[in-house]
Amino acid sequence: MNLAIAQPATKKTPRTPREHSHSYSPSCYSIVYGNEVIRFTREDRASDIQRVLIQVRPDCSVIVQAPSSALQDDVVAAVKKRARWIYSQLKTFRSQLEHSTPRKFVSGESHYYLGKQYVLKVIELSDQSPYVKLLRGKIEVGLSQRNGDNVKALLDAWYKERAKDIFHRRLDAVIEQALWVKNSPPLRIQIMQKQWGSCSPSGRLTLNTHLVKAPRECIDYVILHELCHIAEHNHSKKFYRLMTQVMPSWEKVKAKLDGMVDRIL
Repeated sequence: MNLAIAQPATKKTPRTPREHSHSYSPSCYSIVYGNEVIRFTREDRASDIQRVLIQVRPDCSVIVQAPSSALQDDVVAAVKKRARWIYSQLKTFRSQLEHSTPRKFVSGESHYYLGKQYVLKVIELSDQSPYVKLLRGKIEVGLSQRNGDNVKALLDAWYKERAKDIFHRRLDAVIEQALWVKNSPPLRIQIMQKQWGSCSPSGRLTLNTHLVKAPRECIDYVILHELCHIAEHNHSKKFYRLMTQVMPSWEKVKAKLDGMVDRIL
């Protein structure tokens, strides 16, 4: 199961005319909400899931997870019921995309590690080996050819090495709470744009390298989420009860992580 990168609903929702029709093709579905066409992709899940789950992602894609046995008309009805919230989320993410500036990996930029903000300092070297250091509120990168691509490559490698260490240590720290897990599962780290983590049917965990930029409690939340999937392979009521058992405050932690998406990615 995948833990998608998403963001909670905003408190204020703009007034918009009610939706009035829908249409769909075999691979893409949509509803019309006022003058907005909301397109969404359906993902079928195990038939024991009793509800439709809707995710609005930072790239403005809308994913609808539904029981494989659910009729498409019922799925569309569920989307229409949440159309106001979906519209609000899309508006928020579009605004973030308009104001977000792609990083150029030059001195002075802000970068994150374990939830803290650091200033990037790039130093050009003559005869030293390239390096990345964390010191006094700065992430210092030294290299012979000071250009954005080279700095990014060094930072990506540094984040991945730090992620391997941190993620394994946090897995060891929280696994005792997952009483159903007999042995520590295999762990893979890779860069992902739409998921914080996933759990394969065989029980292997995959975590997003970017997650190492988030606070430790957010890392623990993602790991526990995926460990819960070893016992419950879908987002059923049993899954959420289990999640609440191992981390009672998981909803607040999830909201904190979702609120950092634009800064982390």
